[in-house]
Amino acid sequence: MYKANENRYSKMHYRRCGKSGLVLPPISLGLWHNFGHVDVLETGKSMLHTAFDNGITHFDLANNYGPPPGSAEENFGKLLKDSFLPYRDELIISTKAGYTMWPGPYGDWGSKKYLVSSLNQSLKRMDLDYVDVFYHHRPDPNTPLEETMAALDLIVRQGKALYVGISNYNAEDTLKASKLLKELGTPCLIHQPRYSMFDRWVEDGLLDVLEEEGIGAIAFSPLAQGLLTSKYIKGIPDNSRAARSTGFLQKETVTEAVVNKVVKLNEIAASRNQSLAQMALAWLLKDERITSVLVGVSSEKQLLDNLAALDGLDFADVELEAIETILSA
Repeated sequence: MYKANENRYSKMHYRRCGKSGLVLPPISLGLWHNFGHVDVLETGKSMLHTAFDNGITHFDLANNYGPPPGSAEENFGKLLKDSFLPYRDELIISTKAGYTMWPGPYGDWGSKKYLVSSLNQSLKRMDLDYVDVFYHHRPDPNTPLEETMAALDLIVRQGKALYVGISNYNAEDTLKASKLLKELGTPCLIHQPRYSMFDRWVEDGLLDVLEEEGIGAIAFSPLAQGLLTSKYIKGIPDNSRAARSTGFLQKETVTEAVVNKVVKLNEIAASRNQSLAQMALAWLLKDERITSVLVGVSSEKQLLDNLAALDGLDFADVELEAIETILSA
């Protein structure tokens, strides 16, 4: 039987999520990749153990994570039962709904019907009574925002989630959603945007809205699907994400211009005694508005390497200027 490291909280410094009572680890573990039925369950178990043993209390899922969709939640449910039931009250478990999950008009987007049904399915897959955070995964252009936010409020009042959040919303819609949720009495806890050195759209208003509204931020794809590592400096490895025919990172994304930036960023990271991945995570966490960054890893070693980023979160002005020069070129 798994027994957690007794010193798991001794080195981790948690960050307050917006203006809520909740704190999160600055690095959270995402189960978007490597936890589906196509993956090795024992590997997933070892990564979850390593995460929790080092103070990572937040595990992030969604209804469509796998593959196949739903399988990450099913596998997490098995591992939760096997290892983590004694520690359930020490965990923050989040899941989402907003992408296609089943056929017909009620298995996608943001209607009350879909969100409530999807969370019921997620709870069944994980064998949980509630999740800590439930997100609407993406905006729905055809469902009134009032209906979607009312569904999130209902879910909290039903006791199926403690907090709610949104993901992939722009600044304008985030502000509208936040005000609706406040009126309903269920404030928006957190926003999960895509954010990295190579993808900075959140800086164009969204982070300001989150700060003003007291909403936390947790960045996904902080390493730009692996581009912000040393992996692609000498080409595209056969076992890399860019080498696959499916997925979000394609070969054509790894251009000469991108690689040149990666090489220069890697030199700055080396001068800081960090890997490029560690520097990329630290660069996000330098902003106090970022509560946490979500990492997706394929091994315990990769997870521990990412955690080491927390040992070097400070940047000299000259370093930030050099990084900005590279990114804006």
